Amino acid sequence: MRIQLDENIPARLCRALDSLGHEADTVFSEGLRGRDDMEVWRAAQAASRFLVTQDLRFSDPRSFPPGTHHGVMLVRLRDPGRDALYERILATFSAIDVEAWHGCLVVLTERKLRVRRPLPPAARGT
Repeated sequence: MRIQLDENIPARLCRALDSLGHEADTVFSEGLRGRDDMEVWRAAQAASRFLVTQDLRFSDPRSFPPGTHHGVMLVRLRDPGRDALYERILATFSAIDVEAWHGCLVVLTERKLRVRRPLPPAARGT
């Protein structure tokens, strides 16, 4: 999976995700640090990347409907320190076939993983 780590996610995850067979990149390495959220979003979509972020803006399925993008993971930990984020995200990517998350909204907490998948064509009225 091609992954984009937002600036609020530990950049050291890049190497760990790469070792799992993913192609991870960071907002820092792409020169997007401090840029507007929508600019980061557009860059991730243009590069066909699954965005990993803590930014609540991307959690609204009305603004970012599943199936209309390459996928987004919203990480919501009570204590989102760099080590806790690193460990929780890496454990999730290590244990689950994340390739199925293309186009999904994924919410990751300490205890839960929720995946909101795109609606099937019949449910969308197409």
